[in-house]
Amino acid sequence: MARIAGINLKNEARIEAALTAIYGIGRQLSAKILTEAGVIKNKKVHELSEDEVGVLRSIIEKVPTEGDLKRKITMDIKHLQEIGSYRGFRHKKGLPVRGQRTRYNCRTRKGKKKTIANKKIVTK
Repeated sequence: MARIAGINLKNEARIEAALTAIYGIGRQLSAKILTEAGVIKNKKVHELSEDEVGVLRSIIEKVPTEGDLKRKITMDIKHLQEIGSYRGFRHKKGLPVRGQRTRYNCRTRKGKKKTIANKKIVTK
C-alpha cells in the first residue's frame, strides 16, 4: 500500500484513479501528474516501484492538497464574508452561492420542507 500526501492508496486500484483519493486531485490533475512522472496510467498501485512512488510524492508536494487546500478555501470564504460581498453573505446564510434557484430546489441547504396548513373546515 503506497502512502502519498498522508493518504493510503488502495493496492488493487489503477494509479490514475487511486490518486483521486487525495483531496484536491481529480482525474485531469492525476493524468497530468502521471505523465510528468513518466508512470503508465494503467499500472496498479502495488505494481509501482519505490522510485516511481518517490517521484509522485515530490510532484504532489508542489500541488496544494489536503489540509493546505482546505485551509485556503476556508480563508477565501472568510475573506468574502468579512468584506461584505454578496457571495460572502450567501455563504453565511447557508444558501446557494452561484445563482441557483431556491424556490423549489436546495432543500439540503434550507432545511426540511415546511407545508402550510389548509384552512380548517368547521364541522357542525
